[in-house]
Amino acid sequence: MSLSPESPDFVIQFRQALLCHPVNTPVPDAWVMALFHYQAQNNPVYGQFIAYLGVDPTSISQITDIPFLPIELFKTQKILTDSALTADRLCFESSRTTGQTASRHEVPNTGFYEQISQLIFEAQYGALTGWHILALLPSYLERGGSSLVYMVQHFIGQSQSPLSGFFLHDTDALLERLGKALADKTRRTLLIGVSFALLDLAEAQALDLAGVVVMETGGMKGRRAEITRQALHQQLQRRFNTDTIHSEYGMTELLSQAYSQGQGIFTLPHSMRVLIREPNDPFSYQALGRSGALNIIDLANIESCAFIATQDLGQSIDNQSFSVLGRMDNSDIRGCNLMVSV
Repeated sequence: MSLSPESPDFVIQFRQALLCHPVNTPVPDAWVMALFHYQAQNNPVYGQFIAYLGVDPTSISQITDIPFLPIELFKTQKILTDSALTADRLCFESSRTTGQTASRHEVPNTGFYEQISQLIFEAQYGALTGWHILALLPSYLERGGSSLVYMVQHFIGQSQSPLSGFFLHDTDALLERLGKALADKTRRTLLIGVSFALLDLAEAQALDLAGVVVMETGGMKGRRAEITRQALHQQLQRRFNTDTIHSEYGMTELLSQAYSQGQGIFTLPHSMRVLIREPNDPFSYQALGRSGALNIIDLANIESCAFIATQDLGQSIDNQSFSVLGRMDNSDIRGCNLMVSV
């Protein structure tokens, strides 16, 4: 499919192209370049950032030359293309601790967010109608505005299971629902939770969750000391009697997610790419297997910015997978999807 950034229907065409493309097959580089040229021209903040760097967008012809917007600008700027500025929008906000400023991601088409997130999940885990989904996300539910809660709520609805639902502080209700879900052999069971809540549950009672997909979304939210992902998984595996802990990598500023089915190795969907930049030189990239800071291309961010320089540290395993190693020094502690490495 040919996608022209000059087309008046570019956003609609790009959305449709992403939804129709095979999820486990990378999209053509030409699509990435088309979205860059569209956003360089139509996203005021991104355009100003590119101009500040002294870069002529028309001179950019390969992905590694694309400027990546610092993720911190989502805290202070409205990151939207001109076509979305006048639209009705839902605003997702990141979690924050005292003294921090929340990131804001305004989304003018939540229907597309629901579609792309479901497409990505089902590509790895199968149809949502084959799952009971039990969500243990207390801190996200308490503050509101969470993109993770919005996504999981959509998944719960799509599962059409009477056992699916959110659990705030009622451990007894969660355990009762888990028992019923495990007794139902017609569906699989997903227990998705923020890290501190899963640890609280594990410490409260040892459970036999063999056969349950336990998925952590990262983050201690200031409730516990940060630990490595490996240490977290070892504790949960021991207390839940399961061989593998799954993980979800996503953030307020992204509409796509990457999932790990074990060992902390995340598989990229077709809508995401990861480039590992040199931590001390934002315009240089590391070779496969070397660690650095994550530059993320999220093609689902059609009407915000698809090219984001994060403060996460990671490593490319190959062109389709990566790992997350920690946070850069002096960066805000994010409440989602990250264990600090030691």
